[in-house]
Amino acid sequence: MFSKIIATELNIAERQVSNTVALLDEGATIPFISRYRKEITGSLDEVAVEAIKERYEKLQEIQKRKETILNTIGEQGALTDELRTKIEAAWNVNDLEDIYLPYKPKRKTRAVKARERGLEPLAEILMRQQMGNVEAAAAKFITGEVPDVEAALQGARDIIAEHVNEHQKAREIVRKAFEYTAVITSRVVKGKEEEAAKYRDYFGFSESVRRCPSHRLLAMRRGEKDGFLRVSIAPEQEPAVERLNRFFMKGHTAASEQVAIAVEDAYKRLLEPSIENEAANASREKAEEEAIRVFAGNLRQLLLAPPLGQKRVLAIDPGYRTGCKVVCLDAQGNLLHNENIYPHAPKNEYRQSIHKLESIVDAYKIDAIAIGNGTASRESEMLVKNVKFNRTVQIFVVSEDGASVYSAGKIARDEFPEYDVTVRGAISIGRRLMDPLAELVKIDPKAIGVGQYQHDVDQSRLKSSLDQTVESCVNLVGVELNTASKHLLTYVSGLGQQLAQNIVDYRTGNGQFSSRKELLKVPRLGAKAYEQCAGFLRIADGSEPLDNSAVHPESYFIVEKMAAELNCKVGDLIGKKDIRTKIDLQKYVTDKIGIPTLNDILSELEKPVRDPRQTIKVFEFSPDVHKIEDLREGMILPGIVNNITNFGVFVDIGVKEGGLVHVSQLADRFISNPNEVVSLHQHVRVKVIEVDVSRKRIQLTMKESEIGR
Repeated sequence: MFSKIIATELNIAERQVSNTVALLDEGATIPFISRYRKEITGSLDEVAVEAIKERYEKLQEIQKRKETILNTIGEQGALTDELRTKIEAAWNVNDLEDIYLPYKPKRKTRAVKARERGLEPLAEILMRQQMGNVEAAAAKFITGEVPDVEAALQGARDIIAEHVNEHQKAREIVRKAFEYTAVITSRVVKGKEEEAAKYRDYFGFSESVRRCPSHRLLAMRRGEKDGFLRVSIAPEQEPAVERLNRFFMKGHTAASEQVAIAVEDAYKRLLEPSIENEAANASREKAEEEAIRVFAGNLRQLLLAPPLGQKRVLAIDPGYRTGCKVVCLDAQGNLLHNENIYPHAPKNEYRQSIHKLESIVDAYKIDAIAIGNGTASRESEMLVKNVKFNRTVQIFVVSEDGASVYSAGKIARDEFPEYDVTVRGAISIGRRLMDPLAELVKIDPKAIGVGQYQHDVDQSRLKSSLDQTVESCVNLVGVELNTASKHLLTYVSGLGQQLAQNIVDYRTGNGQFSSRKELLKVPRLGAKAYEQCAGFLRIADGSEPLDNSAVHPESYFIVEKMAAELNCKVGDLIGKKDIRTKIDLQKYVTDKIGIPTLNDILSELEKPVRDPRQTIKVFEFSPDVHKIEDLREGMILPGIVNNITNFGVFVDIGVKEGGLVHVSQLADRFISNPNEVVSLHQHVRVKVIEVDVSRKRIQLTMKESEIGR
């Protein structure tokens, strides 16, 4: 039932959808399905599988709502076969609620009171629109509760207005008016002009809802939430009422005039507020989806940032008064040494700091230095570059975003209980140079600072999307089973917190895993969890060469058969290209194993431990720029993209304040999505076009016509 609906909506073959839904129902994860079940899904990628999953879950929610509605109407004795069929055929939430509206339990509305006073027959007479003398008809309904003709007509109009409000077609007419012509308007709350200064752009603002970008809509809603703005959404009233009249009016009698009054009242008092609420929710949901998409996209780029790899690293968490915390890490990220140096004011121990760094780099055979990009970063970078090391040492400036959150949190306390937050923060800086993915999974993604309006969106939806992004990245790269932390293992397909902890406990008690099969000895890790996780876990020096590849254990027999038929060992297939060229994939096709899986296996044999991430590059800021006061309009500077939003990108140019390249300044052509031009952590050249020192704002451009090639 659901598969056909999803297939139509997503333009995917019904068989692909139904097979994917079946796998999801069996407990398969998105990374597993997209990587190891290509024959079943027709090679759907993660994006398609996730879209199917989201829509499937939404349709399940709608089905539950239908059951509630059917039960409620059934208890009223009003459920006809025709109504049941109509409800069961509705898969749009608004359509479903429109059908239910006339039967929905009501508070004591004006229409309910009018019915209690016996005025429904008068409303029915007026709705027929055949009567010319409505006063005479209304006079017959005067009672103790209905004192005069006007009271009778008013009550009848209230009943008609409620009927109009509950009519599915009427709601559809107004909904379309909102969809195509609604304007969002904001104005400042009187008397709060000074407090609301940061919302000045929205003090008297209006724009078509359809054209209003997500960041503007969320900004207005934040101002409304803070109590500084009044925000409304509405189409032009007159055309909307006119369309309603065309539907409900049947003539030009006096009764028709009463109906017209009721229709206008229904629009102003009932329909417009109701559909405005719908439109506000829909527009906000759309804006939130876009903001979450931007955040998830940025997070993905951040997690897949190029790693330095297993090198010995010296990390510096810079500071002035409290000094710079220095830590040394071995190639596995274990802490070897830590101490403080005080090269900057007020102590100014510059020479002593240089000598210490020289001796530490020699003593611990340091390969690279990671410098946090926070306070005193540029000064610390210049210090390090003035040291004459006796060995080749690469120098990197590393984002500190989230390091303080990690260092003060439970994960850091559990990892380094004997050290304070300054040591933990420096360790995090060093480790995120070595492997950004392995380190950043320990930090709440919302603390990494790569989103827009992240606190204004639905937090559960945001968390779900970010968790899915982390899971996707972890499984794309793969995880070394014998060195991975519990936090990294948590995101491996099929595991989760408890099984991740069980793996770490087993590793602690029994030593390193020698094979993937040994995972089945881990408490509570059964066949299903093993199926889901095994292909994403790596064992570098195990007894089985394929354990260090993305070939799933369920497919080992295929590789073994290939090796046997070529009269060689599995290891030879991995190491020798001339042997692999003799493999005829068609020979291994079965009813369950197709060319997509066989191609993946061959790719792994060609490069079993390939990392999808790029190679890290050293970056240098301009030596002439250290603070915002050093900037001048027209300067052309190197920079690093550190956040991407829909309205532009923020670039670190070596001063405390990030510079904004508005979307209109990203290229000489029109750009609708900044990701078309830049990626997170990309090295770019920018030109300073405006500096506002008092407001700490820097405007930049990346247009080639401004910068030159």
